[in-house]
Amino acid sequence: MSANPPTPSIQPQRNVPALRARKGSGHPLVILTAYTTPQASMLDEYVDILLVGDSLGMVMYGEPNTLNVPLEWMCAHGKAVVRGAQQACVIVDMPFGTVQSSPYTAMDNCARVMRETGCTGVKIEGGVEMAETIGWLTSRGVPVMGHVGLMPQHVKSLGGFKKQGKDQASLDKIVADAKAVEQAGAFCVVLEAVMPEVAEAVTTAVSIPVIGIGAGHPCDGQVLVIDDILGLTERAPTFSKQYVNLNGLIRQAAKEFADEVRSGAFPGEAQGAKQEFKLKK
Repeated sequence: MSANPPTPSIQPQRNVPALRARKGSGHPLVILTAYTTPQASMLDEYVDILLVGDSLGMVMYGEPNTLNVPLEWMCAHGKAVVRGAQQACVIVDMPFGTVQSSPYTAMDNCARVMRETGCTGVKIEGGVEMAETIGWLTSRGVPVMGHVGLMPQHVKSLGGFKKQGKDQASLDKIVADAKAVEQAGAFCVVLEAVMPEVAEAVTTAVSIPVIGIGAGHPCDGQVLVIDDILGLTERAPTFSKQYVNLNGLIRQAAKEFADEVRSGAFPGEAQGAKQEFKLKK
């Protein structure tokens, strides 16, 4: 009689319906950005969602904001992250100008992203003004993560990256935006850089998970930029947290390598190639 097969480990379900059902479950959603295959491979088992954010324009390409990020970058990095993700859902940001002109254009661009990357869904910034487009997409099979509050793609009109919801009118607008996104069929919504009162009001007002970034405790989950928590960003937002300083470690490693090359210590005997044959004299 053969031995009983080992019981497989039970992994949490990571798909759109399961993520949406986490609302109010007491099990917060964990999200980190990722831009490369190695990053995705390292983060995959610890998060529910890997977000290929258009923040890559700033953290990887040195852009001053996210407005100059082309669709091609999102497709290339989205495909790379999907290669490294075995469990987590992968959501790709739709860059500025790719979904705003019409639902038809939005559908074409979102379909392209999903086809080329194999991602789970897309993220779209905007509330009431984007609800029609989000509804058009979700009714046609495109999973959408919303994004309200501080919207980086609106940085020019906002006058910078400023905390939102500082008065009643602003609070009411953000709540209305979140409700509009929910009613349009989004499976969750990111709420960025708002006052705690706004986070509580939004989280209470909608039945989909609210993912905070600089929005405090009331939310149903949290997202941060991977470069910020690794200490790779020169000036990280105040709402972020640095868990390790890789900037310092990388600089130290580079310095030691440079010093050894200049002194002749590298390459040493351990790094030398073994002679496999004798040269003819």
